[in-house]
Amino acid sequence: MPVRWRDLDAFNHVNNSKYLSYLEEARLHWMIGVPGQGMDDHVAPVVAAAQLNYRRPIAWPAQVVVELFVERLGNTSLTVGHRIIDAEDSGVLYCDGHVVMVWIDRESGAAAALPAAVREACSEV
Repeated sequence: MPVRWRDLDAFNHVNNSKYLSYLEEARLHWMIGVPGQGMDDHVAPVVAAAQLNYRRPIAWPAQVVVELFVERLGNTSLTVGHRIIDAEDSGVLYCDGHVVMVWIDRESGAAAALPAAVREACSEV
């Protein structure tokens, strides 16, 4: 994923809020591969928590890779671990942490069972 000029802040490195955008983009690309994308007319995923450890600034120009992996598979939630690394040198770690996604009932807003397609996709990772 390319680092865009508009991602920079006044200190001339990627603004911390953009890291969340990079993670969102990677999760969405993963979700596209899940049958039904883990949602339907009744249930959908929401981000319940995000934890990011900023390890070093990302300068421009750069290409980054976002690695995703399953940390925890629950009854209604999925904890997705992540690492943002340099595309040319995988030893350069910019960020790590995790995001907790909870599936909710669209009508009531209450937690809903993790869809079978999501559970299956997570076991393939």
